[in-house]
Amino acid sequence: RVLPGHIIKEIIENDRIVGGLDAASAQRAKEFYQLFVTGNILVTNARTAEMSKLVENAYRDVNIAFANELSLICEDLNINVWELIALANHHPRVNILKPGPGVGGHCIAVDPWFIVHAAPEKARLIKCAREINNYKPQHVVAKISDLAQRFKKPKIGCLGLAFKPNIDDLRESPSLLITEQLLAKNMGELYIVEPHINKLPLSLNSPNAQLVSLNDCLEQSDIVVLLVDHQQFQTIKPNNWSEKIFIDTRGLWHETSIN
Repeated sequence: RVLPGHIIKEIIENDRIVGGLDAASAQRAKEFYQLFVTGNILVTNARTAEMSKLVENAYRDVNIAFANELSLICEDLNINVWELIALANHHPRVNILKPGPGVGGHCIAVDPWFIVHAAPEKARLIKCAREINNYKPQHVVAKISDLAQRFKKPKIGCLGLAFKPNIDDLRESPSLLITEQLLAKNMGELYIVEPHINKLPLSLNSPNAQLVSLNDCLEQSDIVVLLVDHQQFQTIKPNNWSEKIFIDTRGLWHETSIN
């Protein structure tokens, strides 16, 4: 229950749910956390505490799935999903999240499956959300594949490999999965920019995949795909590169976004 990049702060300040096998063990755990946690320490049984962790991430996954499904619908209906969400969120009781190329990380993309496994006949919405979010990388790859056919030997720039912005964590990353699939399909030359790593993971070890600077990527690529909205990518002006195709899976460049 911590945010990458803010781990120490959140370990100390976040509320903690403590589940003990019995009252005595729960109390001992609470006393331990009180040594350094300034947030509330909420005591329950172990089973409920474990489920609470899973539910928190399943809740977020379901909400992201709504946004991702909406982006697929809007693409078919020729509606800018980013503008649509911004307008809908003016309603005082609506807060639609932003769509993206999928869901990653070792929590949100994993924890819902424990609930589905424990109650497969009941957890239908949770399972459906997982399937929607797991499909999104395939959709992005198909989009890139269609556009790559315009070039004899396409050069594709992939901006970001991490599972969320401004971190170096690649676990369960949809951006990494998309890049791996592009490489596996022999789509073309891949110019990869990930400011938070010094070398590519082994899964991208190929003469057709290079870790390059942002400037080199923009200069050399025919198609530029924004996969992670790292801070370093926010200053890119797609309109300055009119001869290139930009695919924005994060809504960073609203006017040029492909949903």
